[in-house]
Amino acid sequence: MPVAEYINFMLERMDDIIVLTGQHIQLSFIAIVVAIAIGVPLGILMTRFPSISSFILGLANAVQAIPSLAFLGFLVPIFGIGSTPSIVMVSAYALLPIVKNTYTGLTGIDKAIVEAGLGMGMTEQQLMTMVRIPMALPVIMAGVRIAVVMAVGFTTLAALIGAGGLGQLIYRGISMVNSRMIVAGAVPAMILALAIDKIFYFLEKAVTPKGIR
Repeated sequence: MPVAEYINFMLERMDDIIVLTGQHIQLSFIAIVVAIAIGVPLGILMTRFPSISSFILGLANAVQAIPSLAFLGFLVPIFGIGSTPSIVMVSAYALLPIVKNTYTGLTGIDKAIVEAGLGMGMTEQQLMTMVRIPMALPVIMAGVRIAVVMAVGFTTLAALIGAGGLGQLIYRGISMVNSRMIVAGAVPAMILALAIDKIFYFLEKAVTPKGIR
């Protein structure tokens, strides 16, 4: 099929594509906010209590091993049809890079810097907020970047349970054996993932001190 036909089909469906892209971004954004809100505190908790780090990382790794469709199928009886199970699933998959990078970033700080802070009379809380987190931020942002791209990919599954997003065009196209419709959903999803990856690449560079770029 000529490329022009795919382009014309996408132009004809542009209104639908824009709406579904908006839904896709919204679902991904909510899932990432939830993952950050859970993952960063967990990473901090692991630095405070190293004995639980292997358990938390093991749990996050175990979630990654669950097939996404099976996980989604497990969540539907609990949360019902719609966006909630999709957000829970995407957030769960996005946790590992955020938790792992937060922990790695915080534990990788030069001990001499921490000791200097203690010598200045800083409390553990002050050390965390004024020294550890700012210095670990580039590593944390790298984890968030990976998680965001993962979220955009996994959100395509949301269409299977009526949550919308670009996956709606992809799965409808598969069921109708319509390659133009599949491409109309797949191409914007790929562009979105690449664009978000590039945005977070620049954010990651922005929070990285010039001396270590």
